[in-house]
Amino acid sequence: MPYPSRAAEIGYIDPTTIIDEGAHIGTGTTIWHFCHIMHDAVIGELCHLGQNVVVQPRVHLGDRCRVLNNVTLFTGVHCEEEVFLGPSCVFTNVINPRAAISRKDEFRPTHIGRGVSIGANATILCGVKIGAYAMIGAGTVVIRDVAPYALVVGNPARQIGWVSQEGHKLDFSEGPSCYVAEEQRTYHLSPDGNTITCDNQ
Repeated sequence: MPYPSRAAEIGYIDPTTIIDEGAHIGTGTTIWHFCHIMHDAVIGELCHLGQNVVVQPRVHLGDRCRVLNNVTLFTGVHCEEEVFLGPSCVFTNVINPRAAISRKDEFRPTHIGRGVSIGANATILCGVKIGAYAMIGAGTVVIRDVAPYALVVGNPARQIGWVSQEGHKLDFSEGPSCYVAEEQRTYHLSPDGNTITCDNQ
């Protein structure tokens, strides 16, 4: 059951959710059925957690994030603002786990940048950095860093294009700049084809 003092500070916590003492939850956050927020976890303001979400100690979830059903955020995961985590996506925190060996001192951090979307059933190996506004397709297995604005799919993940801050696919077939009318932003592809910059951040 949530602590009464905590429940008064936030949007809604379902009675089936467990919040350990020492967890921090921002104002306006909604947490649904059968979740567990562990000690020293930090959840920002105006977040939404679906049912059966586990947030382990020292995880950081920025403001306005959405975590859908059946996601576990292991110690070492750091999400910036406005991250979308699709249902049943998977994180890890040890690269070579063994049941008989404790490797809690070997946890590898995983950093998810602002505005990233991770699709349903994707797997994110520990120790990677996913750049701002990248989009990870459903079922993708990410084993290395992902560039900001990159669109990646497959096992292992491979980049198949670029996306905008609002998730529109970017087309650079006619030149190194792409204007997205829905956003009133222009995106620019670097001469080496590896980096995106954006006007009107």
